[in-house]
Amino acid sequence: MLRSVTALQECAVHASDGDIGRVYQVYFDDEAWGVRYLVVETGNWLQDRQVLISPYSVKHVDWSSSIVHVNLTRQQVRDSPTIDTHKPVSRQHEIEYLRYYNYPTYWGGPNLWGMGAWPAFDRAGAASRLARPTLHTNRVQQDVHLRSTEEVKGYHLETVDGSLGHVSGFVYDDRMWVIRYLTVDTRSWWPGGKTILIATPWIELVDWFASSVSTSLTRDAVRSGPAYDDSAPMSRSYETALHAFYGKEGYWSRGETTLPVRPADEADTPDQRIRLG
Repeated sequence: MLRSVTALQECAVHASDGDIGRVYQVYFDDEAWGVRYLVVETGNWLQDRQVLISPYSVKHVDWSSSIVHVNLTRQQVRDSPTIDTHKPVSRQHEIEYLRYYNYPTYWGGPNLWGMGAWPAFDRAGAASRLARPTLHTNRVQQDVHLRSTEEVKGYHLETVDGSLGHVSGFVYDDRMWVIRYLTVDTRSWWPGGKTILIATPWIELVDWFASSVSTSLTRDAVRSGPAYDDSAPMSRSYETALHAFYGKEGYWSRGETTLPVRPADEADTPDQRIRLG
């Protein structure tokens, strides 16, 4: 299902033997847009330390009670590598983290999660067979583009012919753990502005220095595009209409299924219909 990252940030995180803390922000990569880590504020039990929790650890999320249940113990979290979340997360830090938990790498494979489409693997038997993550020091490492949702929130949207709005949120797929859309608030940029969605494949660049995200869409296209109402669940027909308006192919046509495809004659309720203008 597609959900707001804001809803995830309201969740507590529970280990098998007790509370860990609360989700503060999310780290994602701006190439595949995978949600790579939850940054969790632990509170008093770890002297307000922030820790990383990988989606590999997540058993399920109970949205009715806003709790993320993870397949970890409090001691495992206590002994996990210390990472300064106020600085960029390096590949070396990621490798140390993945080695500690015996998790596979998400990079270097053909899919979003390495060899898989989502962060799932045989926890009982796979760990002993996994190759330990290594850093190849004999060649120049590619820049690792891990971004914080709290950092990118507020970035300006740059179209091909000028600025238009700022990033106000993120919509992610809670099965594949990938960000599908940025929400962009345009209300301060022109009278009658609105909140719109920009699909992540339409993003050309995330610029740290300019605090902007760039798209090949035009200002006029975005201005006249569909408005987004985050108070209603997002249906596949909404997504289909959104992509059709911009003349874009949907990710589901490539086999990346998130929402069930509903029968063509099943009508949306009024609050799920896409709104233009």
